[in-house]
Amino acid sequence: MRRIPVRAVAAPLVLTAALSAIPLVGAAPATADSVVVGGFPIDISEAPWTVALTSRDRFGGTRAGQFCGGVAVSRTTVLTAAHCMGDDVLGKPPNQARDLKAVTGRTDLLGSGGHEIAVRSIKVNPAYDPGTNAGDWAVLTLAGELPKDTVVPVAAAGDPAYAPGTKARVSGWGDLTGGGDYARRLHAADVHVLPDDECARAYPGGPEGTYRASSMLCAGEEQGGPDACQGDSGGPLVAAGKLIGLVSWGSGCGRAGSPGVYTRVSDALHALDVPQG
Repeated sequence: MRRIPVRAVAAPLVLTAALSAIPLVGAAPATADSVVVGGFPIDISEAPWTVALTSRDRFGGTRAGQFCGGVAVSRTTVLTAAHCMGDDVLGKPPNQARDLKAVTGRTDLLGSGGHEIAVRSIKVNPAYDPGTNAGDWAVLTLAGELPKDTVVPVAAAGDPAYAPGTKARVSGWGDLTGGGDYARRLHAADVHVLPDDECARAYPGGPEGTYRASSMLCAGEEQGGPDACQGDSGGPLVAAGKLIGLVSWGSGCGRAGSPGVYTRVSDALHALDVPQG
């Protein structure tokens, strides 16, 4: 199931047990224990590249209209999940979503700091497959520039940051409990990159999705615990100071044997004109 964005009529995906993301489509709720383990509040200065995608017209003002996460990869470019840009999420084709903004530099979604910059154009990966969740990325071009210190370098294919066992951090404003308890303040979770064979055993194919190492990676803990969740979709997974993944999908949140699956950002590099780490 995808970690789908928060809807006006449905709970968004958020970081659970670590952080939440916008709700996964059809995601089963995580248990309270699995959601709490490993998650903690952080200040935006600790992950300044973390972006909140908002649409007050679509999602209301309770959390400033936040429905998905994103990550700044250049001063005018934000990466997010393709499924965050779906008609079912935005209520219209993405090129017709006039109220879409990228919010940066803000720990509290209802705070006054940071920047709100309109999204000028959206490119959804034409090869995105919602059936398998492969290629789950989209590129947003902003109408203005972000501060330089908000940009994170992108790890190229073969970078050691992708190696199994590498410690990584995911951040976002998603569900903290798996029960629609979405955060106003930024949270994070520390996880480890897992071996591809372990991920393939967890997701061999079926209604939840199919793990494909060429365009995905998974992270978490074998015994369960820290994980992304509803409301966190499209948010960053960063290791060794480089972006390696975007919150994409998984089975529940924080479950043993069901790690979180992330878009492998090296799969999107051909579409980006940004510095590589």
